[in-house]
Amino acid sequence: MSAITTPESQAVAHAASRAVSSGALFAPREVLSFKLGTEEYGIDILKVQEIRGYEAPTRIAGTPGFMKGVVNLRGVIVPIVDMRVRFALPEVKYDAFTVVIILNVVGRTVGIVVDSVSDVLELGADQIRPAPDFNAQIDADYITGLGTVKAGDGERMLILMNIEQFLASTDMGLMDMRVH
Repeated sequence: MSAITTPESQAVAHAASRAVSSGALFAPREVLSFKLGTEEYGIDILKVQEIRGYEAPTRIAGTPGFMKGVVNLRGVIVPIVDMRVRFALPEVKYDAFTVVIILNVVGRTVGIVVDSVSDVLELGADQIRPAPDFNAQIDADYITGLGTVKAGDGERMLILMNIEQFLASTDMGLMDMRVH
């Protein structure tokens, strides 16, 4: 007996294999959720060093627009990436909710500016779905899946990111090597 293969089943199989290879499915995980505009994202809590209030960094000439500058964090010079600018979202005024998430990725300390931090959530395998396939013009390799979390009578969706892969991409210019 042979299985019937349709374009839809091939797409599901491809998305599932991509999610499994990225570790997105079948493994419960704790994520820190944060907001950018109306969207909510989740990153591996083990990559988070600390969460700080926003303070204006020292600008470095010649860096991309999403690179806000650097801060001195207890003797360590930390580059600060504005995620709103990186994702081409409308500019927003920084306020009391604006935070910098300090991350340890690929042996380096990096800060990301986000609108606000929501929760630390544990997502079970049944709450994580594979990321949709995008065409070659959209670089979404850093999206590992979509998480669903109960919110009152409904659900809210988290875009799960491989923050190491995102920050190690060549267009970010932060790391010497890509994460595999």
